[in-house]
Amino acid sequence: MGILACIGVISPFPFYYYLWNQPQSWVNLCGRGRDPCKIMALVSHLLKIVQFVSLFSVSDLHWPPPFYFWPLFFFGQFLNFRVYQLLGESGTYYGVRFGKNIPWVTEFPFGVISDPQYVGSILSLLACLHWVPFVYIGLWVLGYVFMIKVESKEDPSTRAKPLS
Repeated sequence: MGILACIGVISPFPFYYYLWNQPQSWVNLCGRGRDPCKIMALVSHLLKIVQFVSLFSVSDLHWPPPFYFWPLFFFGQFLNFRVYQLLGESGTYYGVRFGKNIPWVTEFPFGVISDPQYVGSILSLLACLHWVPFVYIGLWVLGYVFMIKVESKEDPSTRAKPLS
């Protein structure tokens, strides 16, 4: 189960990499009348289920959690929900790359924490180290670190043009 769990844990990152670097091909693939952000969100949610099932398959769940679980997990999830609250679906799911005009956000956690959604996700994953072997958490975290690096190099010339 180990190699399948590793593959499951890293499965979303090639998809995100492709969308970041080839946004026009994704917009074209989605077609007229379909929101590329909404379709990305649907695919991302399916891939997130694959990741969670993969982690669950290698977990040793027992209760109670260690003392560090609750603050790490809840602060991490707070950051995730806050980012989604401020950016919405289009801002969270690469809307700017797909030709949408997404307003710049400066409210907390933006301007205070770099890449707050990824930081939140990493904190939530670290909270689970008590139950999940480090290699799986580490792979997932490396995927986020990779995407932080990829997304730090935004080339406006590669943005997609919305289909009319």
